[in-house]
Amino acid sequence: MAAFEFKPAFSAFAVLLALCFQVVHAANSFAGSNLYYAAGLYDDDRTTLLEGLQSAGMKVLRVWIGGQSESQKGTDINPFNDLEPSYPCNGDDSCYDDTVLERLDDFMVAANSYGVKLLITMHSYNALASNDAYGSWYGIGDFYTDSNAQTYFDARLVHILNHVHTSLGKPWTELSDYIFGFEAENEAMIGDGQTFIEDNQEWQCDRAGTIKGQLGNNSGILVLTGGESWLAESVQSDWLTCDALDVISIHAYGTGDLSTSAIQPYVEQAQSAGKKLIVEEWGACYFDTSNNDCPTGDALSTDTRNANILNWAEQIDNAGLPWLYWEVLPNADPHDSYDYEVGVVDDPSWSTLQQAAQAAAQATAAFDFSAYLL
Repeated sequence: MAAFEFKPAFSAFAVLLALCFQVVHAANSFAGSNLYYAAGLYDDDRTTLLEGLQSAGMKVLRVWIGGQSESQKGTDINPFNDLEPSYPCNGDDSCYDDTVLERLDDFMVAANSYGVKLLITMHSYNALASNDAYGSWYGIGDFYTDSNAQTYFDARLVHILNHVHTSLGKPWTELSDYIFGFEAENEAMIGDGQTFIEDNQEWQCDRAGTIKGQLGNNSGILVLTGGESWLAESVQSDWLTCDALDVISIHAYGTGDLSTSAIQPYVEQAQSAGKKLIVEEWGACYFDTSNNDCPTGDALSTDTRNANILNWAEQIDNAGLPWLYWEVLPNADPHDSYDYEVGVVDDPSWSTLQQAAQAAAQATAAFDFSAYLL
């Protein structure tokens, strides 16, 4: 009888001890940024950017594989072609222009020395809509439904993933110390509308399958979706059940989508499905127009904008999600159209964004990304 009475007491103590251990060892969140044209930065700007990210404790920089020929957002660009300059290469190595990949080789080594990993977006809807190799051949609708387009695009993904780093001598699939994750496309299908996205969810999972097929299941590199236009559109039901997807990426600029109460139900869905969430794009508009539609307007007061940055970052933190800001610039912000950017140089909101990013690193995470960060 004595032994019988002792056992429940011991079990209760063990459960309590386990719970305490979990609380003590709960993972912290993190912050990062986007810079879609990072492959075009000159060395001085790259150093300025990375020093800024490090000072803010930012751990991930999201970059795109595309071409750039002109200055972007006040940043001087060292021009480079798209990976497929003229037409889909479909695995023909002589057709690809690897300049952008080689530029990112250098960038990821530099980033690593500042504690930053790259999240690599392998294509963008923006390029498709601007009649790149795929847009000119298939347009914005058939690209997602034509079987040949999917075959050719998968060949692009395979080529990128197996690019051998010019100085490290290993394919990107093996560079988990430098690469946080891969995603097939930025905001896939957004120009075709929410119904089209809902009806063609398999496109995202099929592309993730191609990526995961090259990475394997133990690469230490995540596979993400690349986001959509807003919170509900970014989290589709079939993606939560797709084995090849590790992380569902949320893009959100509407202020309602940036509240803890709006995000929390999606956190619970992802946790139940065994997936992770990240707010991959968000920003606080420089202008006084609607935050998710601000092509121009009068400048907000610095105090108001800074309060917006701190408030929305805190809301995301309270929901337990890491976030990547759109965007940190290595130069002064020229305040172009749709201006969410914050410049490392001479920007009255930079110290505020630094503060928000540092706070994110102390916030309790709903999902443990620690194994994927430096």
